Amino acid sequence: MELEGLRIGFAITGSHCTYQEVWPQIERLASLGADIYPIASKAAAFTDTRFGRGEEMIKKFEQLTGKTAIIDLVDAEPIGPRKLLDLMVIAPCSGNTAAKLANAITDTAVTMAAKAVLRNGRPLVLAISTNDGLGMNAKNIGVLLNTRNIFFVPFGQDNPEEKPNSLVADMNLLIPAIAAAVSYRQLQPILIERTVRHAK
Repeated sequence: MELEGLRIGFAITGSHCTYQEVWPQIERLASLGADIYPIASKAAAFTDTRFGRGEEMIKKFEQLTGKTAIIDLVDAEPIGPRKLLDLMVIAPCSGNTAAKLANAITDTAVTMAAKAVLRNGRPLVLAISTNDGLGMNAKNIGVLLNTRNIFFVPFGQDNPEEKPNSLVADMNLLIPAIAAAVSYRQLQPILIERTVRHAK
């Protein structure tokens, strides 16, 4: 898998319970030689939850990537005109962020960077993590599945009994999904049977 030197924008959003599944994938990307640019929504950067303080999450993110995280929308704006990224990942991609992408709302560093990547005809990889993926957000995921240059990390229901509308990507498939997206291919199958996660 040739990712050496690939300039990847890696964005995290406000699905705080998923970060522990994401960090090892960032480490793996770095070990494969990818040049990772950290990007975070303000929900990720400034929200303290039972999963950790926003400040601590950003510090961890920056340690893993070796770069200062882009958090402000203004700082993300140059990504497009300067063609800074070869590909962008949003992992986890919250339902809120998915809804914004599907409806062309650009009001965070993450959505600005995503808009920039798509503007340049480059791949955007989404690792969905939302409690209403089969509820109100189903229509937005449908729009994104049908949008050019947007690719998904395979996902499934993470706890059908307790959270029947919840969809979460299998983060262990993140790097194979990136490798496919580099060639503008969708890793298949998109819909998978996930390991059950306890309700959080």
